[in-house]
Amino acid sequence: MYSVSIEISFCYGHRLQAYDGICKHLHGHNGRAIVSMASEALDAQGMVFDFRAAKDALKSWIDEQFDHTLILERGDPVLKLLQDAGERVTVVEVPPTAENIARLIFDRAEAVGLPVIEVALWETDRCCASYGVARPSPS
Repeated sequence: MYSVSIEISFCYGHRLQAYDGICKHLHGHNGRAIVSMASEALDAQGMVFDFRAAKDALKSWIDEQFDHTLILERGDPVLKLLQDAGERVTVVEVPPTAENIARLIFDRAEAVGLPVIEVALWETDRCCASYGVARPSPS
């Protein structure tokens, strides 16, 4: 199995409404999404997937959806206030945890045809969450 990864950095804000801790308050992160792709065989160029083509397929979407944007769950009481104030807000149907944001990026990568196997989202230099396809257990 061959694999490659690309990294896309973006800044975002969020809060976790139901969380009993400091993350229930609006705050921001300098996120790094590591998108890993794999294939059993290489293409005619000797690649799993062209790095530039993979970045082109995802970066503009990530910039539009998440970069310098507040990611808030539908029903968040501050949502309307922020939208009325003209703030950039992306509304999601799940709590905007690193795990769920990784899943959203994974789903987009899959939808645009990337052979994605995992998306890891680094929220800080020391904290990372990921979402990926199930790997077969060793026999």
